[in-house]
Formats: sequence, C-alpha cells, structure tokens
Amino acid sequence: MTENIKVLANNRKASFEYFLMEKFEAGLVLHGSEIKSIRAGQVSIQEAYVDIPNGHEAWLIESHIAPYEQAGQHFNHEPKRKRKLLLHKKQIRELFNDIRIKGMTVVPTRVYLKDGRAKIEIALAKGKKAYDKRATIAKRDEERSNERASRVR
Repeated sequence: MTENIKVLANNRKASFEYFLMEKFEAGLVLHGSEIKSIRAGQVSIQEAYVDIPNGHEAWLIESHIAPYEQAGQHFNHEPKRKRKLLLHKKQIRELFNDIRIKGMTVVPTRVYLKDGRAKIEIALAKGKKAYDKRATIAKRDEERSNERASRVR
C-alpha cells in the first residue's frame, strides 16, 4: 500500500534547537478556508508549539495559516488561532506525563497532506544547550567542506 504524502511545511529550526526524541502523527481540526490555504502551501510552523493544558486535549499554538484569498471576509479564519490536534488518549497521556515529569516539550516538525488529509508530525523534544548547538554547527560545516572537497577532485 503506497501512501500519498505531500510535505507542505518543515520546521528545520526544531532539529537545531532541540533533541527530537519520539515522533507522532496527528490530525488537525480545521475550518474550510484553512484547509484550502494549507493545500496552497500557505502554512508556517516555525514559532509553533504544542500545549496540553489539562492532560486530555492537545492544542497547536502559534502556527500561522494565511487567510484564504478567495474566501469572503465572513467565511475566513483567524491566522494564528489555536488548533486542536487529533491524537489517541494514550498518546496524549504519554506526552502530558513527559512534559510534566521530565520537563520536555512538544514541537511540530512538519505539515503534510496524507491521502488528501492535513496531518502534522509532532516530536517530543528536549532543549539543546549552547555547546550542543555549537557542536551541530561544527559538524554541519565539516560535512559541507568535505562535500566541496570531493566535488573539486
């Protein structure tokens, strides 16, 4: 069975700022004009994060979905509104306990269409220290220089 996936937004900053531990796939509760904007690629998750305030529901906060141009003013949506994430109770409970007990956070890593439905990949993450970020930058620079050297030969 082949899955039809089209990635619309990546959060490249998340892997730099955090150690990504475990990844989950979640559905999004959207308005009609929001799914149209997502399909047009007008979505940003750079500043977004996931909040689980009561341990029963997960919410995507600070994600930006641009207003849909063809929708009228009355039918359009608020660009930065809270959006409910569709996860199993067991997954929400597991995330909530990791946030509360271990001091971790949950960040969105990418938004994509899977068989015509908007999905978001979220990751349980632990913040990196400054020296971890420096090590990541050094490793990336070394890979680039090795790639350049192999291209020249």
